[in-house]
Amino acid sequence: MKQTKTLKVRVRDKHAPLLRQMARSVNFVWNYLNELSCRALRERGLFLSAYDMDRYTQGSGKALGLHSQTLQEVSREYATRRRQFRKARLNWRKSGGVRRSLGWIPFKSGAAQWKGGQVCHNGHCFKVWDSYGLSRYRFRSGRFSEDARGRWYFNVVVEVDVHPSLGQGAVGTDLGLKDVATCSDGTKLENGRFYRDLEAKLAIAQRAGKKARTRAIHARIANRRKDALHKFSRQLVNRYGEIHVGDVSPTKLVKTPMAKSVLDAGWGQLKTLLAYKCAHAGIVFKEVGEAYTTRTCSSCGSLSGPQGVNGLRIRKWTCCECGVAHDRDVNAARNILAVGHGRPAVGIPVL
Repeated sequence: MKQTKTLKVRVRDKHAPLLRQMARSVNFVWNYLNELSCRALRERGLFLSAYDMDRYTQGSGKALGLHSQTLQEVSREYATRRRQFRKARLNWRKSGGVRRSLGWIPFKSGAAQWKGGQVCHNGHCFKVWDSYGLSRYRFRSGRFSEDARGRWYFNVVVEVDVHPSLGQGAVGTDLGLKDVATCSDGTKLENGRFYRDLEAKLAIAQRAGKKARTRAIHARIANRRKDALHKFSRQLVNRYGEIHVGDVSPTKLVKTPMAKSVLDAGWGQLKTLLAYKCAHAGIVFKEVGEAYTTRTCSSCGSLSGPQGVNGLRIRKWTCCECGVAHDRDVNAARNILAVGHGRPAVGIPVL
């Protein structure tokens, strides 16, 4: 059995000027389609489809230095985002200035090949740091993309063999701020405060106007977080056959005073990693409602736990009904596991 997977490798820096030139052409095409779509709606009351927009860009690839399939992919991406955001006109892609858009060069299946140890696309060959052994794969669609530091990456979709997980049993996971994740078996991913020890250095770089240094520190923080979340999610996927996670919403909590800590914890990224790794390993991944999981006793089901804002300070408590002592986060993870197995979120009936 095979599944698709996206591989990401870094392109050598010497190719950056050529890729930036191609990215400027992509931005030009995007802005042209943006204006074209807006005029069609204003003058004719018609939303242009991706197929309609292809006719307006056909034959311009040579003059712009782009592959014809790149033009088609830009049209499809524009039509997709217009439907997603429900707007008649999207934001312009800027090729310069402080708020310039990061480089993006999409392509369709067959537009990039691996030849002589290099990635060949649109008549150009790009050397990459090949950490995956790309010669073993058949390239499908993908893109060249730029990060905030000006480094370019080659992202491509390939087919890989599925290796089923040998893990057994199920685990519930509670997401928090003191610990990023706590499992029902007591395993915890401690919040290393990925940015705390670099916060002073970041502030100094920002006040001094050192943009390159600032971007490097931000990248280091992001890499720390990604490394910790990758290792933790891989550990869970290898050990268990069923993973249940609470449906806490980081997008809602970032509008509160806890925004800085919520963003640093990376809940959304952890859920994404667990979702695709579980899919590749052939195991179950579920997001379940976590209402009352903190207050509910995982042993007897009574609502005897601490509540309210002041109750957040209480990390350990004893159930007044059955007398069982609980770690707040472990108890919540056990309740999440029970909800994933079908138990009601608020208590259980007494027989």
